[in-house]
Amino acid sequence: MSEPLFRDPGMPVADRVRDLLSRMTLTEKVGQVNQRMYGWDAYERTGSGHRLTDAFRAEVARFDGMGALYGLQRADPWSGVTAQTGIGAADGARVSDAVQRHVVENTRLGIPVLLVEEMPHGLQALDGTLLPLNLAVGATWNPELYEEAAGLAAAELRARGGHVALVSALDLVRDPRWGRAEECFGEDPYLAARFTEALVRGVQGPAGEAIGPDRAAVVLKHFAGQGATVGGRNSAATELGARELHEIHLVAARAGVRAGAAGLMAAYNEFDGVPCAASHHLLTGVLRERWGFEGLVMADGLAVDRLVRMAGDPVAAGALALRAGTDLSLWDDCYPRLGEAVGRGLVEEAVLDRAVGRVLALKFRLGLFEHPYTAGRAGAQGPDRARTERLSERIARQSVTLLEHDGVTLPLAGRRIGTVAVIGPNADSVPQQIGDYTAPQRPGTGSSVLAGIRAAAPEGTDVTYAGGCGLVGGDLSGLPEAVALASASDVAVLVLGGSSARESGTRFDANGAAVVASGNPVEMTCGEGVDLAELALPAAQSALVDAVAATGTPVVVVIVQGRPHALPDLSGRAAAVLSAWYPGPWGGRAVADVLFGAAQPQGRLPVSVPRSAAQLPVFYNGKDHGYRGYVDQPATARHPFGHGLSCTTVEYGAPRLSPPSLAVDRFDGPAPVSCVVHVANTGTRPVRETVQLYVRRVLGGTSWPRVRELRGFAQVELEPGGSTDVTFQVDARTLASFTHSGQWAVEPAEFAIGTGPSSHRTQEARLTVTAGPTRPGAESR
Repeated sequence: MSEPLFRDPGMPVADRVRDLLSRMTLTEKVGQVNQRMYGWDAYERTGSGHRLTDAFRAEVARFDGMGALYGLQRADPWSGVTAQTGIGAADGARVSDAVQRHVVENTRLGIPVLLVEEMPHGLQALDGTLLPLNLAVGATWNPELYEEAAGLAAAELRARGGHVALVSALDLVRDPRWGRAEECFGEDPYLAARFTEALVRGVQGPAGEAIGPDRAAVVLKHFAGQGATVGGRNSAATELGARELHEIHLVAARAGVRAGAAGLMAAYNEFDGVPCAASHHLLTGVLRERWGFEGLVMADGLAVDRLVRMAGDPVAAGALALRAGTDLSLWDDCYPRLGEAVGRGLVEEAVLDRAVGRVLALKFRLGLFEHPYTAGRAGAQGPDRARTERLSERIARQSVTLLEHDGVTLPLAGRRIGTVAVIGPNADSVPQQIGDYTAPQRPGTGSSVLAGIRAAAPEGTDVTYAGGCGLVGGDLSGLPEAVALASASDVAVLVLGGSSARESGTRFDANGAAVVASGNPVEMTCGEGVDLAELALPAAQSALVDAVAATGTPVVVVIVQGRPHALPDLSGRAAAVLSAWYPGPWGGRAVADVLFGAAQPQGRLPVSVPRSAAQLPVFYNGKDHGYRGYVDQPATARHPFGHGLSCTTVEYGAPRLSPPSLAVDRFDGPAPVSCVVHVANTGTRPVRETVQLYVRRVLGGTSWPRVRELRGFAQVELEPGGSTDVTFQVDARTLASFTHSGQWAVEPAEFAIGTGPSSHRTQEARLTVTAGPTRPGAESR
């Protein structure tokens, strides 16, 4: 008897999907759009290894198959999985294969299960290699470096038997009070889009139907507008209009779709009164009909259950989400009842078939029907761990951002220093520099800032340490010791900031978000569920800065953080201020290298740093209404988007445009305008300079313009005395705006094309775009 068509790897995926669907029962179809159980409940640790649980076997039997299983290898305080009870690197492939084998061999059609894992900054699993958080990645302004790191993380996931990587990429930091700010690449849509493209290329590999055995399918989170909730409140309402949604919050998603992302995750928030998981407008109208997306849409954890309040009961809620375009659920009680929804006439079986088809198509693309198992497969050992760790440290080093400097204190190796006092609540803690969504780390993993300084300090340098104060609260009992150490030292390094480290005593919602309310003793100041009303450093940390600065010892402030804290004017108290966005396990070494001059500071801000929470929002690309500021404080950021100093001086020439005027129809083809800027290193140290291109519409157009918008950047290496010309191509994507017809197009207008080292330090040249046949421009930036 010949094999069924869906078993033939030589057939097109669409044909294999149709054949398999035709053989499936309604119950089997419903099983394919569900990932009902928490993966860590599918196994238990025994004296001789791991065994599958009866709960897992029952779940497979319930639908004669399983669409996907989330978090088989996840470990953290929420899951309760520890190093003693979880799945380490040595067992990952074996346990994954046991899960897969049970599904394949104990179901009628033998459809493999998708194993879905979190990969927000490396694989969230025991022994998984960690990368710096997304804000740190954004601070590198180096998508190529991130692409390489994402590729290694994907290879590690596949080597342990995983198939699908969930990665935050689409949210923007429009309100830094939001606890998940650390998961964003920054506040700017263009920057986020470039990193999202790099992420997709790195994780999935070359564009095409098949996803290789050392690559993974990527599901981009979250679609859409989750970074714009009112008050920075997690999963709350948004007040976005269609223009703000398209111009700001859909740009990275569109870039990810164009790059070939396998899936998107619908966000918790609502748009125009409709939760994203139930938004036919977003999931079908925009995503599929306008953009042509053919991948799958996954609901966020328990998001479909929230629709019961609108739909009336779980069956109707599931039908609502399915009709809107949600293909795969996550833990909810609604999608298991889709068979009832079909029976009641709430949704057609053809709509269910469409969702099932997308899930099956991904399984075919991953080659799971031909090669369902991992152990013993060529390349299954995964990437070299030492290489991945070096890459993680390299990202951390490039992300460290010098915000303020007196011009003489750094690098410390250039000064005669006998004693360095390292002080502060973030000085000697690896957990507090690695962020949320992190598995427990093995003892000895990583390097704190204190350890990094001790290793990097020249021989004969005495490095002393005092905590000084707690991470939160106002306890000042540690100040006398800190002041004494600083007074006896040649320089004091204050390591301040926040933490997303989850502790065993942390309480969690059913979807894994931390529950940290006022008065909770857990020292989390960032992460999912940890929103802040006040962005200033806690009282004790602020007092520590004042007390140490009063000693007269030169002070270098290092802020280890997952969101931009509101900073006071430190120019009279600190010789230098650096930001280290949760730089990962080896971030301490990276910070020390910058302090002592082994690496030059080259990070640039991916997000504006406010003066206070009272002035929010402070993102650089708001609408250009010419607001002059508040009476009691400026409306501008303390440090603007794109800002970052080096230990040398760089001079920019004025941008030169060729030609300076062009008809609108000329932007329909290859880039018709070039922008050239001369950049020179006039100092005594080498520099990796990030040259930034901004566009500002000064006249014309059919909508009110923004203050300025990032539309390009390039990094150049310059030795002392060196210079170069940097050329940007100005094309339709550079100048396009979102029109009232719902398309991106270049409109007749006068533009100011600015280049410089940050959003607030640019020189401009004028470009006139004259009228002509108006044609749609780029659908994305």
